[in-house]
Amino acid sequence: MGIFWQDVKVGNPAGGDFAEIEAMVDTGAMDSVFPASFLEGLQVPTLETHTYRLADGSLVELPWGIAQIEIKGKIRPCPVVFGPGDIALLGATTLEFFKLMPDLNTQALWPVSHSPLGGGVRPWPVVGGE
Repeated sequence: MGIFWQDVKVGNPAGGDFAEIEAMVDTGAMDSVFPASFLEGLQVPTLETHTYRLADGSLVELPWGIAQIEIKGKIRPCPVVFGPGDIALLGATTLEFFKLMPDLNTQALWPVSHSPLGGGVRPWPVVGGE
């Protein structure tokens, strides 16, 4: 696990302006979290709630939705959690959507040149034998 900071832009998936925010790249977080007031200001709609485990082990139920996120000039729709407080976290799901890998030594995000498609197990049957 490790953390560093990255500037990102966030916008409503239906269109409109993006707002920039500094997010902590947290390799231990699954979903990205932005302050609820920040996402509400961009009119990002909530879809449902989900239970999350915080770093201290406690469970909390928080709303989540889909926002447009821009990192290094690329834009992707990503799941976002409407978080309490004012901390923004960039989690593993967003990094995967962008095909980015955190480098904790340089504290930078680097493009992934290739992605694994399974753990060595053939995901489909071989027809005609092998």
